[in-house]
Amino acid sequence: MNRIIREARLTDMTEILKVMDAAKKIMRQSGNMHQWVDGYPSEDVIMTDMEKNGGFVVEDDGKVVGYFAFLPSPEPTYANIYEGEWLDDEQPYHVIHRIASYPDAHGIFSAIMDFCLCHEPYIRIDTHRDNTIMQHNIMKHGFTYCGIIYLANGDERLAFQKKHQRDKQI
Repeated sequence: MNRIIREARLTDMTEILKVMDAAKKIMRQSGNMHQWVDGYPSEDVIMTDMEKNGGFVVEDDGKVVGYFAFLPSPEPTYANIYEGEWLDDEQPYHVIHRIASYPDAHGIFSAIMDFCLCHEPYIRIDTHRDNTIMQHNIMKHGFTYCGIIYLANGDERLAFQKKHQRDKQI
């Protein structure tokens, strides 16, 4: 299998939306009934990611099997954190949002983490309290639970951060 991660293109939109629908089904089957509702993430949200050069697809043998947003700070909803604190609130960071994949595409989260950590040592991510699959993956990849943030619409999310030490250049 030949897996690559690349910036998403307008021509990928149909495939990205299919991946999003598959991810929503995985969420519902695992008991996560309240995340990604009411048409979210919409084509407009994905377009905004792309306009910021932060929308990415994961391809296996030329077929889109995953999507995620990788966006530079600041993330407005991360300005206030409750019942905890960020590991480092001084350094710029990147945020990973909207991770989605097909259920039969394995290792997508790991591939995304490898890609992101090659580009940025300070990463933040959040997820819904009911998204136990995502929480498992986040913790498995060395993130630290930092507290609770609230989205612009008031919805609660569990927030995590990772500080990755890059190998020193000689």
